[in-house]
Amino acid sequence: MNIVIVGAGRVGESVAESLLSEKNDITLVDTDPQRLRFLQERLDLRGVAGNAIQPSVLKDAGIEDADMLIACAPLDETNLVVCKVAREVYRVPTTIARLRSPEFENGSPLLGEQGFDVDQVICPEQTVTAYIRKLIEYPEALQVLEFANGLVSLIAVRAVAGGPLVLHSLSEIPSLVPGAEMRIVAIYRQDAVLPVLDGGTRVEPGDEVFVLAATEHIRAVLGALRKMDRPVRRVMVAGGGKVGLRLARELGTDWEVKIIESNRPRCEYLATQLPAETLVLHGDSTDEDLLGDENVQDMDLFLALTGDDEDNILSCLLAKRLGARRVLAVINRRAYADLVQGTQIDIAISPSHAVIGELLAYVRRGDVEAVHSLRRGAAEALEAIVRGDAKTCRMAGRRMDEIGLPKGAQVGAIVRGLHRPDGTEAGDDAKPEVIIAHHDTVVQTHDHVIIFVPRKRMVREIEKLFQVSATFF
Repeated sequence: MNIVIVGAGRVGESVAESLLSEKNDITLVDTDPQRLRFLQERLDLRGVAGNAIQPSVLKDAGIEDADMLIACAPLDETNLVVCKVAREVYRVPTTIARLRSPEFENGSPLLGEQGFDVDQVICPEQTVTAYIRKLIEYPEALQVLEFANGLVSLIAVRAVAGGPLVLHSLSEIPSLVPGAEMRIVAIYRQDAVLPVLDGGTRVEPGDEVFVLAATEHIRAVLGALRKMDRPVRRVMVAGGGKVGLRLARELGTDWEVKIIESNRPRCEYLATQLPAETLVLHGDSTDEDLLGDENVQDMDLFLALTGDDEDNILSCLLAKRLGARRVLAVINRRAYADLVQGTQIDIAISPSHAVIGELLAYVRRGDVEAVHSLRRGAAEALEAIVRGDAKTCRMAGRRMDEIGLPKGAQVGAIVRGLHRPDGTEAGDDAKPEVIIAHHDTVVQTHDHVIIFVPRKRMVREIEKLFQVSATFF
């Protein structure tokens, strides 16, 4: 695909790097020529210096031949206007805008054809907030991702000694955890994926296990792989920026929340925006005395959400040493995230990388509903809808063992009943069925199929399975 990206900041760079790895032609537009030169030297892309609001700059960037425009400049108004110009003047098929303001949501009339004509809104801050909320709800998990309107979840969890499934083979799962059907789609051991999973594969302590199951069974699945932690009730947040404020607002008074912010005017603003029960503290999150005075050792979760990677790493390490039960750091530099993940820092999140999956759903061929990028871009989980029939689609009407998935790729679950026989979406009164896939499961037209792909180079093969062809026999 020919893709024009507006904005060469952290999000723009991360998006460009990810899309380049999939053989897309990328043109990056930014007002900073020096930044563009740096990225051109590091990445195989074309840079155009200028203000993308101007049609002439977009034309220089090749917008006339573009399949997609991704606007992720710092200002919301810039991104909105760029999308409008791209669609109105150059008829770009797909426009995507990074918007921080909660006033603009997908489906809003302001983003329709009569408005700014934006196909999809991405908001890294909201994505990170939702990510953290899931981890507060399920503290045993490393990651919780939803598919098929929330009916199915993919969870990543670190197996520990004592879990019912640990030191047992996959073939023993049905008897060890009855009533909670699940499918282990990948196991990472010592940071490398096991190439083959079969009935004889054992779950070892320390394994990072990816499991697909109906969302209603998540608790049982987590309990099968590790001892259930006590619920999160006390949360300390380092950084009262956009993510910190969003999260504190969502937590409200149901949790005990403390926010540490180094900027005094920002502290005053936070105090006006949050419930009186939320304690806003002016100070440095790397100050050992401050953390000790505020009883960080009693915290169920310590979150470092400032804009400084080094401060986030240091404050998490300090909080962990002082006794915080679980720590999470937002880290923008990928090298840092790779370095600290799984050490004393329990979870590292990259905001720019968190939104990649939302974009990939538009890049994928076939009827792809959702994509989640995993393991910092190395793996992927996607949800696609089966169209056509056995003559026109390689997925339809076939058993799992007849499809010919790439080695290592796993179909974890199928959701049936989200569409009527004519292909239209079922109504609210529909009762979809979640089917955990086995070798003899037959895929039907309109099924939502959820696949785990351990290596991104396999994605093109997966896409071909879902593509409808009038000449396939």
